[in-house]
Amino acid sequence: MMQMRSEGPIRTRHEGAILEVTLDRPKANAIDLGTSRIMGDVFRDFRDDDALCVAILRAEGEKFFCPGWDLKGAADGDAVDGDYGVGGFGGLQELPHLNKPVIAAVNGICCGGGLELALSCDLILAADTATFALPEIRSGTVADAASVKLPKRIPYHVAMDLLLTGRWFDAEEALRWGLLKEICAPGDLHSKAWDLARLLESGPPLVYAAIKEIVREAEDMRFQDALNRITKRQFATVDRLYASEDQLEGARAFAEKRDPVWKGR
Repeated sequence: MMQMRSEGPIRTRHEGAILEVTLDRPKANAIDLGTSRIMGDVFRDFRDDDALCVAILRAEGEKFFCPGWDLKGAADGDAVDGDYGVGGFGGLQELPHLNKPVIAAVNGICCGGGLELALSCDLILAADTATFALPEIRSGTVADAASVKLPKRIPYHVAMDLLLTGRWFDAEEALRWGLLKEICAPGDLHSKAWDLARLLESGPPLVYAAIKEIVREAEDMRFQDALNRITKRQFATVDRLYASEDQLEGARAFAEKRDPVWKGR
């Protein structure tokens, strides 16, 4: 059964174990402090709800996904270093222990903090009309999260080009550098995101959690140190997985040549 909820500029709906989060803040879907706090609450609740296993982040309209920080809100008194909420900017950037996959469906202009928000997701789909940039350099400020993340995601010199020039690039270039999973026709983006979410919904949630914790925690570790922590079950998600019914179910299903039935325990 589909359930829907609206809280100011954020709409949510969930069907089965999938949560869809829609940013709807005309005209451009820019994010102010209040919107960011709502998004943080939404994604925290998603993280903590055992009935949900995958989320889609999308935006209303065709022209804008998100241009990032709301400069008009700043002019009205929102401080750039104000309270963004439990998950940091956009609810995802600093949300701790988010061990469930999140899909971004980018439908238009995705720049500045909007691109940083997309980079906080695990998989990015984009319409072929989507465009991207990190234009902070032109306004005399730094794309802080992108300066940390981008050189780890794509070749260093490409990341530096984008950060130092602030130039725009299209979906084809984003795909070429590995930022995107797939490019879709604008009319297909929503259904493609749901197809991907349903594929993930059918998978093992405890394995997803282990993958996300390992990838996150191992980023700054030596390979052998990270591997030792996995084999010694020193990651909480790995320890839970190895002691789970799902671990046994996976082996039994393989031996019995049938599809596994995951229970998340």
